[in-house]
Amino acid sequence: MNLGLRPMSPRDPAERHRVASPLELFFDLVFVVAVSLSSASLHHTETGGEIGAGVGSYLLVFFGIWWAWMNFTWFASAFDVDDWLYRVTTLVQMAGALVLAAGTPAAMTGTGYGVVVTGYVIMRLALVAQWLRAAGSHPDLRTTALRYAGGIVVLQVLWVVWAVWFPGTAGFVVLALGELAVPMLAERARPTPSHPQHIAERYSLFTLILLGESVLASTTAVVDALSTAEHLAPLLLVSGCGLVLAAGMWWIYFARERHEHLRDTRRAWVFGYGHYLVFAAAGAFSAGIAVAVDVDTSATGLPAAAAGATLTVPVAVFVLGVWALSLRPALAAGRNVVVATLGVLLGLSAFAPFTPVVAAVLMVATVAVIETAPEPRTSVEAPR
Repeated sequence: MNLGLRPMSPRDPAERHRVASPLELFFDLVFVVAVSLSSASLHHTETGGEIGAGVGSYLLVFFGIWWAWMNFTWFASAFDVDDWLYRVTTLVQMAGALVLAAGTPAAMTGTGYGVVVTGYVIMRLALVAQWLRAAGSHPDLRTTALRYAGGIVVLQVLWVVWAVWFPGTAGFVVLALGELAVPMLAERARPTPSHPQHIAERYSLFTLILLGESVLASTTAVVDALSTAEHLAPLLLVSGCGLVLAAGMWWIYFARERHEHLRDTRRAWVFGYGHYLVFAAAGAFSAGIAVAVDVDTSATGLPAAAAGATLTVPVAVFVLGVWALSLRPALAAGRNVVVATLGVLLGLSAFAPFTPVVAAVLMVATVAVIETAPEPRTSVEAPR
């Protein structure tokens, strides 16, 4: 009696017209709640002058969000059967994301990681159930699936030990490296069949949602400041520059197709893992805009360069990350030098007067360099 369940067999990596499912889109929206709360907490710590501590805590919390999202995304590309048990297990992962989000403020202020780790463990153990189901459904991938499940379980025990007895940066780095190693070890047995176009679309959609959340958060900050500001022109200028920067980030990310980078195993690892910095930068962008608004309304005493860096450094990391992961192979050597230089200048524009304006001008220049480059020849090779 199968109770309406389907065998969890791998999806065809050459499947035509494979797109993100409504469940995957719902999954992304829930995860953005956690990103939004971590970005808001980053804004408060930066405004309070604790930029280094805030960024460190943000990167720690964001790792849990990103890693759980990425593991589900790649699993779903290989094994999405969309029956009721698969949906319920995915909803449990979403519940874990909301628990993690609830613990974000405490983790960002360093008062405790218990709630964040609880949410993370819920997400990861739900994925273990999926891997065990895959192991029971497909003998050829059983070893791979069991390696995933076993590695994840061991690390969840260690995360609980870390949160209760040994919270600290060194322990976090060790466990994070352990998490990153699990897929590498598991896939050695037999690679799971991911779909290049589907993975590229999932990353694109999450980037869109992150940029949209940044626009919303920065707009909200401007609207809230308007009620107390004596001079509207500086706030409108910050808002306009923020829109230019967000539009430029979107433009650069979607300037070239990305699925070609996912056909080769080594490049797929680099693409998947490298997006940690791209996604984290997109999430931190809204905090930088909010800090810029606080500067104009005298709500923070941060030095001008430090305040500017909270905006320009995330934008620079995003641009350089997308360039390194997606654009570099498609551009000529001269344009690569120019784009990389403009990316560095974006970060350094924190030291310039009228930082948001300078950053916006540099972003427009970066988009122009990329858009005027000749289009590369496209391959019609079927996914492997």
